[in-house]
Parts: sequence; structure tokens; C-alpha cells
Amino acid sequence: MTADFWIKKLGLQAHPEGGFYKEAYRSDEEIPAKALPPRFKGNRSFSTAIYYLLGEGDFSAFHKILSDETWHFYAGKPLQLLVIKPNGELQEIKLGIDESQQRPQFTVKTGDWFAAKSTGAYTLCGCTVAPGFDFNDFEMGDALQLKNEFPQHVEIIDALSRD
Repeated sequence: MTADFWIKKLGLQAHPEGGFYKEAYRSDEEIPAKALPPRFKGNRSFSTAIYYLLGEGDFSAFHKILSDETWHFYAGKPLQLLVIKPNGELQEIKLGIDESQQRPQFTVKTGDWFAAKSTGAYTLCGCTVAPGFDFNDFEMGDALQLKNEFPQHVEIIDALSRD
């Protein structure tokens, strides 16, 4: 199977942070804004899930969201997930199922900056977000600001940012 096979089969479209995606699930019920932490500016679905595909040479640029996001590996080559914690700690996670150092699932916590890239021709994975994802909760990383905040990670930020 190829990246094009999955893009067509699942009806994926271009994602603003890089790669391709399609929402696969959005709960019918919502959490009212008053029941959520103040960082949320409206009601949110209980949960959402997407298919997400990165092809060779493409990447998901550094970004963060207001919810925890669990990544799931489905097919292709392993995914390299890079997470910068608020304290500057860098986590490098390999999503996959072929080696002992890989894991099939990983959760990025609220407030962490993260980026991802395929280690081969493509990676098909999924992302589950709770409370559910809303584009109003998405913040694309500004490379200059990230490098100022995390100067120890300049090379990684340069490699996985869009500006």
C-alpha cells in the first residue's frame, strides 16, 4: 500500500500543519463551556478522532492544542513524534509496532509543543482528542518565538517549522 492508496481510500485532505487528514469521529454530545477549564472559549465535543497521514519528506509543524491528544499508529513506517515540554525537556517518541523502542500509542499533554514526521515513504496514524478538537484551540508555532523560548532545540525547531 502507498500514501496515495490511503489518501484516496479514506478521503483525506490537506491539513494546515502538514500532511493529510479526515475527521473520523466527533461525539454527538458536548461539554458546556462553563464545565470546561477557562482556556476553552465555548462548548466542546466529548471527543474527536481523525485519520492522519504524513508522506516522505513532509512533516507536522510544531503546534499545540488546548486538549490532550493521543496518537495511534496504523500503517506504514514508524512516526517520529517530537515533544517540547513547557520546561524545555525534549521527548522523542517513535510510534510503530516493529521494534522494542517503538510504541503503538502516545499521548501529548495539553500545553506541549509537538511536531511529527514519517521515517519512510508514509505513516498512517490517528489522533484522538478529548475534550474534542476545535480549530480555535490550535496554535501553530512561531519558529522565532520557539527558538527564543527553547534555544537548546534550535535545529529541531528550524527543521520542523513552517516559517
